[in-house]
Amino acid sequence: VIYMVGVMGDLEEVSQSSFLLFTQACLCFKVTVFQVRMGSFRELLAQMNSDVFVPQNKGHEEILKLQATRIKRLLLGFMISSQTTCSLFALRPLFDDANRNFPFKMWMPVKPEHSPQYELGFLFQLLTISMSAFMYFGVDSVCLSMVIFGCAQLEIIKEKLLSITSIAEKRANKPTDVNSILEESYRVLIECVVQHQAVIKFVKLLENTYHAQLFFQLSGSIGLICMTALRILVVDWKSVQFVSMVLYLSVMCSQLFVCCWSGHELTVISSELHTTLYQCCWYEQRAPFKRALLFAMMRMSRPLEFRAGRYVPLSRQTFVTILRMSYSYFAVLNQANSRNEIIDHQTSITNHH
Repeated sequence: VIYMVGVMGDLEEVSQSSFLLFTQACLCFKVTVFQVRMGSFRELLAQMNSDVFVPQNKGHEEILKLQATRIKRLLLGFMISSQTTCSLFALRPLFDDANRNFPFKMWMPVKPEHSPQYELGFLFQLLTISMSAFMYFGVDSVCLSMVIFGCAQLEIIKEKLLSITSIAEKRANKPTDVNSILEESYRVLIECVVQHQAVIKFVKLLENTYHAQLFFQLSGSIGLICMTALRILVVDWKSVQFVSMVLYLSVMCSQLFVCCWSGHELTVISSELHTTLYQCCWYEQRAPFKRALLFAMMRMSRPLEFRAGRYVPLSRQTFVTILRMSYSYFAVLNQANSRNEIIDHQTSITNHH
């Protein structure tokens, strides 16, 4: 903030330092929310370990492992790319600048002209920014992993519903009486309804806990993507800074995509439950089963949505909308910057004559 106040009016310098300001502000906000909501976090963990979410067979365990592997790979890619970006920013002053400069445009109590102040300041910036990237990854992984956990539980519910097959098929696999089969089918349906209600409660608590930080990130990403793209236009494409800025932009977009993708998966899987109910062998069941099935259909016809700020649903459409808004603001700022350059050029020619 101190550095930006000092360079206020210089669009290039402001855009160069704004991405760091937002990243650190977002990190501080996320960590603060995480600490303040520690009680809710413990409650979420308690719900995840409750009996209703315990896998009952190998198939359920495979569903949990598959969903966990998907989010782990996405988050691992985000972590590696973020650390690579930090490394490139650290290399920028060594390759692009003729004079000594610190890697990041931020206020420092020491000057880079003398040693060991330069080495200490360089090391301080590199370590703190790298630690910030790890903390950013850690806080995001908690929320997004829990969203994917909810998706896995919905997949397990679908698997249980599809296990309600015809009486003839069940008797062919295991000889038993009809009443036992009908009672078991009714028990499975009620179990699915209870588990679905538990997922709704879990997602609601998760949204109440982390909706503020997600909204802060989504809204700030619009300006951040805009300013970073504007900065990319003015730097030399052969420089290390250009590569680092492009990679930073891709990291922010990928992080935004992971958030929106997680919410989108939750909505899509929950919307499929209504259709899955039709696929079970309901027509051979008793009246209590059919009555419970009707109530379940009415409730499961409403898909779950994970919202940022209690208003913005996390979905692929939201991701595309944010990119479009960022491009619109970028086009306006780029046009304004081009006009300023033309005016400055004309003024310099006039003064020369």
